[in-house]
Amino acid sequence: MPANPLLVARDLFQSFRMGPRRIEVLRGISIQISRGEAVFLCGASGAGKTTLLYTLAGLERPESGTVEFEGRRLYSGSSSAQARFRNKRMGFVFQGYFLLPELTALENVMLPGMIGDSGSEAAAEESLDAVGLKERIHHLPAELSGGEQQRVAIARALINDPDMIFADEPTGNLDSKTGEAVIGLLLNLARKREKTLLVVTHDSGLAALGDRQLHIVDGLVG
Repeated sequence: MPANPLLVARDLFQSFRMGPRRIEVLRGISIQISRGEAVFLCGASGAGKTTLLYTLAGLERPESGTVEFEGRRLYSGSSSAQARFRNKRMGFVFQGYFLLPELTALENVMLPGMIGDSGSEAAAEESLDAVGLKERIHHLPAELSGGEQQRVAIARALINDPDMIFADEPTGNLDSKTGEAVIGLLLNLARKREKTLLVVTHDSGLAALGDRQLHIVDGLVG
């Protein structure tokens, strides 16, 4: 197990019901991720990659098991306290970008800061500059390419200076060349800013760019 863990998960179990059937998705997974590590989580479609990422990020409570982030239990305390903690300490990048269509790139990036009462236009501009979109800050999502929209999402994930970034199939809607560029950007920013990174991907070529790969098979990680 890695030293100096930022995130520690122990004995995670999760299952879902489909009609009369109970499908076990996570079957006793334990993981440690070190501060500053770039970890890629791989597995076949339906293997439970997204479920595991959401559980590790405090978004989906496991049936049993614990997740600790810097020694703090993620699923303890009120739901509002948990949400505040995630907003301040974690950044999220999703396959579908999740940008608000009526807001400009700048306004989308400012959102997490506004929720945490720390919204700053200057910080949002700096974040967009860091992802190469300085000239596009006043464009709406519909005026941006898929790769540019994902760059806005990365800028948004960084705005609150989080300790860790969780990315769920961030290249899933992009062509291979654009996807490679997006992963390269994410890795460079994470390393430059000393962020911990967990990326779900089905692309083994992209996963090889990280520090470590985890593979989920039959509800277990190897």
